This record gives sequence, C-alpha cells and structure tokens, in this order.
Amino acid sequence: MANNTGQTVLALLTGAAIGAGIGILYAPDKGSKTRENISKGAKKAQKQLTKQLKETTSALGTKASAARKSFEHKLEETLSSASYKADDVLKAMEEKLESLREANAKLQKK
Repeated sequence: MANNTGQTVLALLTGAAIGAGIGILYAPDKGSKTRENISKGAKKAQKQLTKQLKETTSALGTKASAARKSFEHKLEETLSSASYKADDVLKAMEEKLESLREANAKLQKK
C-alpha cells in the first residue's frame, strides 16, 4: 500500500512539475527569470520527492519490522504447540509400549 501511495505522489509531483514548466515557458518573463523559476521549481520538487522517499522508507521499515516480529511470534507459538504435541505422542507411544510389554509378559508365562 505504501508503494501505491509513493507512486501516486510521484505521479502528482511529476504532473505538477510538467505543468509548472509549461506555464513558465509560456509566461511573458525574461529568459533569465524563466530559468530562475524553473530552477526553483525543480529544487522544490526535488525536496518534496526526497521528503516522500524518506517517509515511504520509514513506513516500509516500520511495516517490515512489525511483520518480522509477528512472524517470530507465530513461529514460536507453532514450535511450542508442536513440542506439546510431540510430548503427547511420545507419552501415548510409551503407554502403548508398556501395554505391549505386559501382554508379552503374560504370553511368556503361559
């Protein structure tokens, strides 16, 4: 979602920069004034893009960190659950083995 937001902002800024550039080119100012305005507009757009990049990077870092923590928590729960189930299986197998030993002992006595 952050990627879509970043792309949308980039598209809006690009459109604004192109529109401003065209508007400046058709303005009745001197060439030096027009170049100065274009330079200012480019610097402003660069600052906005840099700001958006930092915000998007920060948001992605936060989401990645949260996803990693969630994954680690779920993995820990899964391993814990599997450990309990393995203990239950081992206990059942031990009980069955003891039952078989008792049956075997009875058969050997006969």
